[in-house]
Amino acid sequence: MNVANALTRFSDRVQDYVKYRPSYPPEVIQVLATRCGVGPDSVIADIGSGPGNFAQMFLENGNEVFAVEPNSEMRNAGLELLGHHRQYHSIEGTAEDTRLAASSVDFITAAQAFHWFDWPRAKTEFRRILRPRGWVVLLWNDRRLDSTPFQRQYEQLLLRFGTDYAQVKSRGRASVNVIASFFSSRFEKVTLDNAQTFDFEALHGRLVSASYAPKSSHPDYPKMLEELKKIFHTYATNGRVLFEYDTNVYFGQLE
Repeated sequence: MNVANALTRFSDRVQDYVKYRPSYPPEVIQVLATRCGVGPDSVIADIGSGPGNFAQMFLENGNEVFAVEPNSEMRNAGLELLGHHRQYHSIEGTAEDTRLAASSVDFITAAQAFHWFDWPRAKTEFRRILRPRGWVVLLWNDRRLDSTPFQRQYEQLLLRFGTDYAQVKSRGRASVNVIASFFSSRFEKVTLDNAQTFDFEALHGRLVSASYAPKSSHPDYPKMLEELKKIFHTYATNGRVLFEYDTNVYFGQLE
């Protein structure tokens, strides 16, 4: 998957992404405060910030946040959501070229984004912009694949209809395998519970927010929609299904 594709593949899915993607558990900030010393005075660079889901948590914690995002549609969504915050700075940049000043931030975060980076180049850039003893935090909301019959059937739907789901899934898993190499030193991992509840409209929105889901113009879209309805009506309780995640948080310092 080339870099250009990675930068643009969400451009026409921004509204669904903003509306239906999960936020992160509030315990994330508590973990980082306890383990890494993040406080209201810490300066954050949120790389691949998207529409600001994770940046918002730091703003609410009192932090100054530099939200670095290469996709203009995502960046504009972030501005619409968070632009009124005095401490929010929207930056057109990438993990490999953040356009931030040297030694300017205490924490670098990448939420649901690291697997798109050219990580050796990103590591060089992160070293440049981090202050001494700064921290890097990588996190994902990882959908549970087989924790319930509903989760298992949803995964089968993606395997059947996802346009390049297997490739994206493989890339995401590979990113976990290079985390130790990225940090080149000791790092820690914490896993937190996370979940969303969806009626059918919201479940459909969550599905089509994914870059690998067929669009309405795709010949497989009607069949995918029928299968989604079948899964929903089989497993819904009181008109809703539970969508479960592990929020995996990796944090460490770069040598």
